[in-house]
Amino acid sequence: MPDTAIYTAEGLERRPLKDFTEKAYLDYSMYVILDRALPHIGDGLKPVQRRILYAMSELGLSATAKFKKSARTVGDVLGKFHPHGDSACYEAMVLMAQSFSYRYPLIDGQGNWGSPDDPKSFAAMRYTESRLTPYAELLLAEADQGTIDWQPNFDGTLDEPRLLPARLPNLLLNGATGIAVGMATDIPAHNLREVARACIHLLEHPDATLEDLVRIIPAPDFPTEAEIVTPADEILKLYRTGNGSLRQRARYTREQGDIVITALPYQVSGSRVLEQIAAQFNAKKLPMIEDFRDESDHEYPTRLVIVPRSNRVDVERLMSHLFATTDLERSYRVNLNLIALNGRPRVMDLREILSEWLIYRTETVRRRLQHRLEKVLERLHLLDGLLIAFLNLDEVIRIVRTEDEPRPVLMERFGLTEPQADYVLNTRLRQLARLEEMKIRAEQAELAAERDGLQRLLGDERALKGLVRDEIAADAERYGDARRSPLVERAAAAAIDETELTPSEPLTVVLSEKGWVRAAKGHEVDATTLSYRAGDAFLSLARLRSNQTAVFLDSTGRSYALPAHTFPSARGQGEPLTGRLDPPPGARFVTVLGDNAETRYLLASDAGYGFIVRFDELIAKPKGGKAVLTLPDGARLLDPVRIAGIEGSSVAAVTTAGHLLLFPLAELPEMARGKGNKIIGIPAGRAGAEGERLIAVAVVGEGANLTVLSGKRELTLKPADLALYRGERGRRGKLLPRGFQRVEGLRV
Repeated sequence: MPDTAIYTAEGLERRPLKDFTEKAYLDYSMYVILDRALPHIGDGLKPVQRRILYAMSELGLSATAKFKKSARTVGDVLGKFHPHGDSACYEAMVLMAQSFSYRYPLIDGQGNWGSPDDPKSFAAMRYTESRLTPYAELLLAEADQGTIDWQPNFDGTLDEPRLLPARLPNLLLNGATGIAVGMATDIPAHNLREVARACIHLLEHPDATLEDLVRIIPAPDFPTEAEIVTPADEILKLYRTGNGSLRQRARYTREQGDIVITALPYQVSGSRVLEQIAAQFNAKKLPMIEDFRDESDHEYPTRLVIVPRSNRVDVERLMSHLFATTDLERSYRVNLNLIALNGRPRVMDLREILSEWLIYRTETVRRRLQHRLEKVLERLHLLDGLLIAFLNLDEVIRIVRTEDEPRPVLMERFGLTEPQADYVLNTRLRQLARLEEMKIRAEQAELAAERDGLQRLLGDERALKGLVRDEIAADAERYGDARRSPLVERAAAAAIDETELTPSEPLTVVLSEKGWVRAAKGHEVDATTLSYRAGDAFLSLARLRSNQTAVFLDSTGRSYALPAHTFPSARGQGEPLTGRLDPPPGARFVTVLGDNAETRYLLASDAGYGFIVRFDELIAKPKGGKAVLTLPDGARLLDPVRIAGIEGSSVAAVTTAGHLLLFPLAELPEMARGKGNKIIGIPAGRAGAEGERLIAVAVVGEGANLTVLSGKRELTLKPADLALYRGERGRRGKLLPRGFQRVEGLRV
């Protein structure tokens, strides 16, 4: 961004607000990204973590040292390296000490450092004590061997390491999470032995593919022993792109019919899981469970017991439901975003991470060897001078006794350098005993051999990589352990449908003319005797089971569905359907149905059109329902007719003018929605609200009678009589006898 600052005569800087705010925000963003939220590939640490570990090493808190109060460590970190809040610093310290948060903890804590149920229940830093774990040596052991760069601390009075010389890729071993500005990171933990083998394989086979490495590192390895159920192809894609998600599922066993959960997913609280189960249990959504409890203790850190109601309960189906509806199965976002060796944040794949870390490790080892070589050469140089002085001991003593400035005289007399002369002058007389020559020459020989070995390693790239490989293998042997999170292929978890969880009891759903609904237990209910609101009356009822769905049809041909067990009791006057459904303006509910999914119904309009539909096609989830029967202008929906069987059955259709037609039911199509096919012919110009229309339809089984209703009169037509009215679908039919030409309905 071009510099637009203007300096006044008083030396004040003037800058446009737009430019100032843009620069200030960018500076803040880069600080958060590089110096707070994202880990570095070299040691896998954020700055606050790096400073905590370095401060503890400076305090002498090694794995074998005595514990010290955590407040001492936090004080040193804040006062020397990290001028931020003490609570944030202590929380970062606690996280590195929790074995359930870190796969390989860096801090050994004494006292209350939280629990898996409540990771933030740790005691204050004035109560807890801490020291480094043996694993932390992998990050700190080579810090004083010339392996890293140093930088001034915040006030310039001390130096702090830019990075720690990690001997293993801690970034993958312990993972990292962080939210920066415009980016975030979520790196899961991995198994030390697997990662070490992958590093060795990549050293020995530089052209190894990502697939080769994933065969060695099949998946992350969380601190908990729950199963990773993400398919292998998804994990491979995750490692290839650097983005994706993982699913971890609790493990359980059967003990005397009880379900015992022995391992929970990473960062999942057992008490939280029991709360989720209790919420469903209290809502009567888990009728197959009799009891559940927490039996966790020191011997069994995770032991949640679920008691099925009987041994007939399908345990696998029950657990699949719990996996889908509680934290017993959890997804974890993965984003392999980190600060690369060039100092820039980048999302990497697994092979890039291991390759870049090996570059960092190889360079660290090279610097360590170079630093040691310089020390060896310096020592050999001093020993050479000491040996010259020893061989000329009398002359050296004379010069020291007689000369005011013996150093330049020694340098000129024996050809010593300034460091050699200083070393001779600082040597105690007793070290110049007769036996000292043998010690000097032995040390020279030993250092010369070490010098040759160091120079050979520094001059041979293959030998250097061999050393790196051997050190990785040795560290893996010392600090590695077995995989905790097994990789298992499992079927996807699925919640049990609410209707399956509801007890199956006989229920009668009653719909009133004004659209109020209620439910009465049992099927022996006389809906006409129930109490209705003023101006309201009985309209329709459906006899079904409490775990079934009630379907409502409105006057526009739309269908709606609601669980039958959710309706209020018939002791009251119910509730309006419009409170739970959203029909079109002016529409009114005309009927309620309840049946099995495979049952078929005949839907028809008084315009003379209709079709067959399955009951499950009438079920609609949204509040607005779905259009099923398309009604011509001015037409209305007739009462749906339940079909017991299609084969051998006939459709009886009668118009307001007394024309009756029978045709095979199989001639009507089965559809999910639409206008349907013509059932009976109504002459043009006579159809409509004022003219002739279809008044009723019925499904007549083979050999059944049909009764025509006209006022108080009834006409029963036997199979022989019905033969006179049979014809093709869509025909006019035949006129009924005089006195039955004003038909009001049909009955089978």
